[in-house]
Amino acid sequence: MTPLSPAEGPRWVAGMMPLAGVDPLAGAGSLGVPSVYWERPVAREAVAGWGEAGVLEAHAPGELPAVLGALGQDSVRWLDAASPLLPGPWFGGMRFSPTEPVDGAWRSHGLARWTLPEVLVWRDGSALAVAVFALEVPGAEDVVRSRLERVRASFPQAYRHPVGEPVALRTASSRPDFEALVDRAVEAIGAGQLHKVVLARALDAEGPAPFDVVDVLARLREQNPRCATFLFRAPDGTGFLGATPETLCRVDGRRLETEALAGSAAPGGAEALDASDKDRREHDAVVRYILQALTPVAASVSADAQPSVLALKNVVHLRTGIRAELAEGVDTARVVTALHPTPAVGGTPRERALSFLVEHESLDRGWYAGPVGWVGPGRAHLVVALRSALVRGAKARLFVGAGIVAGSSAESEWRETEMKSLAMLRALGGR
Repeated sequence: MTPLSPAEGPRWVAGMMPLAGVDPLAGAGSLGVPSVYWERPVAREAVAGWGEAGVLEAHAPGELPAVLGALGQDSVRWLDAASPLLPGPWFGGMRFSPTEPVDGAWRSHGLARWTLPEVLVWRDGSALAVAVFALEVPGAEDVVRSRLERVRASFPQAYRHPVGEPVALRTASSRPDFEALVDRAVEAIGAGQLHKVVLARALDAEGPAPFDVVDVLARLREQNPRCATFLFRAPDGTGFLGATPETLCRVDGRRLETEALAGSAAPGGAEALDASDKDRREHDAVVRYILQALTPVAASVSADAQPSVLALKNVVHLRTGIRAELAEGVDTARVVTALHPTPAVGGTPRERALSFLVEHESLDRGWYAGPVGWVGPGRAHLVVALRSALVRGAKARLFVGAGIVAGSSAESEWRETEMKSLAMLRALGGR
């Protein structure tokens, strides 16, 4: 679809109404598997979407700013006033590296793909609401009202998805190849070519039957309440989903929130992590990068004086919160261009680290570690797609990574990625 032009006016008409219920995922019982899902349990923010009223895609790197900019335009005419708590309404993401060719398993998601769902159910305070979107054509208002009524009449008031029993997963990943890559990165750092590089690896898993995506989502959100759970499902059924602890940017008008999340340890290792010279150096590099990257697009920037420890179920991280007042006229597209990829997923110096990955990593990251989330007029929340997997049928490809700096060891970095993989393996139902 061609990016929107402000002169064209609204392309969609929409309406909304309250729903009896408390869980957007309950719609899976009457509407089927969602095409998009987004939840931050701690913030009581949850949304599920079905169908595609609109699609915006980028097919070349040069199209990305125009597409991201179009998502922030007011392209929807509401029959009644829209709720200020409505996330989106565009949901999607983009590849970690826009310059690499799109092929194989990632073809369905492409370089960048954003959808406007036909039906969007979200938690509005302590209750639910539903919005319906349709192309602005003759009869669209009647379509919206009719669909709203059908969803209201069929939406379960009480629903809990029955999570299946744990199963045996067949997994495959090459430890020797990853450890050799870590050694090569440490050599490059020792030679002064890099300060840090983040290496990723894939772990292939296969279940005895096709994965139930709703089942996986239910486990992800339950097991990772301090993360953002997400799903972006292509028309061919391929789903990219995960639960990530890292926000790339949260934009509300000119207010921006982001964070540096780098430095990891096993659960219970918070004290050692805080005292670790290796992890503090890795973390401080990310903080410095973000502050420098925001300087050209922000009127003011501030950061926490010291990192805190973010404790998750399978891992603990060092975290520094960063806030900014954006300069006049700066939109989400410019923020993403400035920040992505941060050293938390790429490395420093940025261009050298990315060149090292292209030359040595031999992995198509696809959307892994790329920006995913939602965008709307004047607002956006994009996260870094970590702890994630590409799922189709009974097969899943999981992605995990580790930051390599001076002093890193191949064995410890392998253990770190094994630790990080547990979130998705358990969500897939692995024993």
